[in-house]
Amino acid sequence: MPNPTSRLLVLLTLLQTRPSWTGPELVERLGVSARTVRYDVQKLRDLGYPVEAVPGVAGGYRLRAGTSLPPLQLEDDEAVAVVIALRMATGSTELGEAAATALVKLEQVLPRRLRARVAAMRRYTEAARGAGVDPDLLVFLVGACRDHRRVRFAYQGGRREVEPHRVVQVGRRWYLVAFDPARDGWRQFRLDRMTVQRPEGPKFVPREAPSAADVVRGLDAVFARHRAVVLVAAPAARITARVPSTVPVEWVDERRCRVHATGESPEALALNLLMLDADFEVEEASAELGAALETLRRRLGRAAIGAPPSSACFRGTRPT
Repeated sequence: MPNPTSRLLVLLTLLQTRPSWTGPELVERLGVSARTVRYDVQKLRDLGYPVEAVPGVAGGYRLRAGTSLPPLQLEDDEAVAVVIALRMATGSTELGEAAATALVKLEQVLPRRLRARVAAMRRYTEAARGAGVDPDLLVFLVGACRDHRRVRFAYQGGRREVEPHRVVQVGRRWYLVAFDPARDGWRQFRLDRMTVQRPEGPKFVPREAPSAADVVRGLDAVFARHRAVVLVAAPAARITARVPSTVPVEWVDERRCRVHATGESPEALALNLLMLDADFEVEEASAELGAALETLRRRLGRAAIGAPPSSACFRGTRPT
């Protein structure tokens, strides 16, 4: 968990759920080093929380019994950032339960002025699978979704004015799902590619929106915009272990398999093919993929030390 403040909240929640925790247990649950655990424990002590060391071979920590805990002081923006971080952590196998408990406790003690912002965050964001995003931008867009106000922004060399519906996280990216009146359809926009104009635009009447499941499927389709079928010189079991479960891998024989690869762009698709870590022959692909593979071949050839450029990995490309 990269956010130190949210990590402290999760640590505090863990200490309240059991009489004591060993150091190795906290290291495993928090996903940090033993040194970081010691640092966080000391930080809690500095804030007035009565964290005691547990003697013994393994050692550990516990909250002193019978002592009321002091409030954790957070600025408004810090509280919103903690909500975002904890909400993302609820999808973690190790920290999901503790993060969810900490999130509920935080929302219970939030001042009234922040509860509307947090409620909007819960209502208008969807975490579908956990890169960082500017909390100010996320809060701004969530507020526009909640208040039904248009958002204006620069995007990939053009300007857009859309009716925002929901902010969605897919993989390690955040997207704004919105209706684009100029194109008369629903669109998805990557937050890291948006330069937003503030304040919000005029109000609009909400339209019937796609379901959350349809939104996620639509975003997944973005990553599959470019496709290729490749014959890979490796057993199917080996390749299956290297690719996501959604990538089809066909058994050909004991030494070869066929992969139906996808990518958000020709360059991303080319890199995905390289990550197969095996020789492959392209059976079906677009001309754009052929150009992307050729660019990679030249770059790798120039980067190689003492080795002439080789196109062995990319043989048989047949643009379609």
